[in-house]
Amino acid sequence: MAYKNILVIGGSGFIGSQVVAQLARTTASRVVVPTRRYERSKHLLVMPTVRTVIADVHDETALDALFDGIDAVVNLVGILHSRSGPGGSAYGPDFLQAHVDLPRKIVAACKRHGVRRYLHMSALGASAQGPSMYLRSKAAGEAAAFADSDIATTVFRPSVVFGEADRFLNMFAALQKRFPLMPLGGADAKFQPVYVGDVAQAFVAALQHESTSGKTYELAGPKIYTLRQLVQLAGIYSGHPRPVVGLPPALASLQAFCLEHLPGRMMSRDNLASMQVDNIAGGPMAAELGITPTALEAIAPRYLAGVHMQQQMDAHRRGARR
Repeated sequence: MAYKNILVIGGSGFIGSQVVAQLARTTASRVVVPTRRYERSKHLLVMPTVRTVIADVHDETALDALFDGIDAVVNLVGILHSRSGPGGSAYGPDFLQAHVDLPRKIVAACKRHGVRRYLHMSALGASAQGPSMYLRSKAAGEAAAFADSDIATTVFRPSVVFGEADRFLNMFAALQKRFPLMPLGGADAKFQPVYVGDVAQAFVAALQHESTSGKTYELAGPKIYTLRQLVQLAGIYSGHPRPVVGLPPALASLQAFCLEHLPGRMMSRDNLASMQVDNIAGGPMAAELGITPTALEAIAPRYLAGVHMQQQMDAHRRGARR
């Protein structure tokens, strides 16, 4: 089924920008992208079928205003960190707002406006019994997404997503540029990284095939790695590999505690808790999505080399006193 007007919430971020670009390139749909700040979405304006709107999607009145003429909704909003909730809380207030309350509001708005198609971003390992607030909140978000049987919902569970401008491999490459040693909590945790272009393709394919309604799809790449291996590859591809030292649980927790209180919040104890569960798919990517998963080795060397190239350029400028 062709959708004339698609609302993409979270469409200006790393994954969202790829989804919007693929929709603009491969469909005739008009795409609406709400954003709180114009600067974050202006890169989308080069696409003639894309329109950005300044709006706070957590405000139900503002959210309702976005639904005028909309045929389908894609929700890509996700965060990695949250303050802790009160004692006994399954997840903190920030996860509650972004991962649970927002999909509830979206589904309710779909109901009010007669929108019958909803695509929802979750995460691999989401579980109400998960070891982290993040995974538990993602499970609650899935329940909210499927709450109304009148709405044709599809849920996606990606592993860690890589690609140019990712905050995962790029972060580890940048750290190895600065430090001679990489002490690493959760070094043996397993991941199955998926290319951002494949994730975007999955969302577009779901919109084109109604048979995906009511289903949950795991999105993962062709190969499983430990976190240690991924950090090592980031160092190699960026041109400054460093020794990686796995930390025992007590030191890993201390490291995460320290990092969660620093600007940029590279790691938290909740992130470390998430890594108690292997972030790998139960099987190959679903055939109906029509995707051949892209290998990390085919993509990451190209964009991570940019870190190394920038380092060389900086050195040349210093040498030329520029």
